[in-house]
Amino acid sequence: MEPFRIRKAAFLTSVGLAGGYPEKRPEIALVGRSNVGKSSLINCLTGNGKLARISAAPGKTRLVNYYLVNDSFYLVDLPGYGFAQRSKGEKESWGRLMESYLTSGRVDHLFLLLDIRHEPTGEDKQMFQFLLYYGIPFTIVATKADKVAKSKRQQAANQNAKLVGAPPWGLPFSAETGEGREELLARLGAVVAEKSSAVQENEPEPLTEA
Repeated sequence: MEPFRIRKAAFLTSVGLAGGYPEKRPEIALVGRSNVGKSSLINCLTGNGKLARISAAPGKTRLVNYYLVNDSFYLVDLPGYGFAQRSKGEKESWGRLMESYLTSGRVDHLFLLLDIRHEPTGEDKQMFQFLLYYGIPFTIVATKADKVAKSKRQQAANQNAKLVGAPPWGLPFSAETGEGREELLARLGAVVAEKSSAVQENEPEPLTEA
């Protein structure tokens, strides 16, 4: 079987509290602290360094951003959390937006991004509890792996996964070097294939004339 590849990807739409989600397709979302590297991961996976805008100032993503990939599924960039300079009102709005999205039943798999250099924060742990509560399948991705010695990367990724409350395994990833890219693409391909086949199985049989 050929490895899964992203042939095309384009920004589709942004969604806020008012809703307006696109038509349902397999949906894989990315979540993590502000500046953890969600945009860089999207650009690395799609091979398009300009697809998701990377800001030097954290906390810029305030909406749920949809990217249509291979005309068949969505990559969804969720607003980052843990940005201290946000006002109380902004944080409450973020909470409502995230709850609205996570309870929508749309997300098929979620990549929880953790900075490999630091222990998970209380907000990281809270986000993981949300995933468990809503029953969302997940993969722990330890970003910025190039900032840690190669011999220590897997151990650090596993330790962060354990500390956040997940089984002790995380995927080291670096948008700078491409480490972990093939593994993430394989995970994407498996999720999309599983969800696509499930949709086909649930489609009603065509009507035939007697």
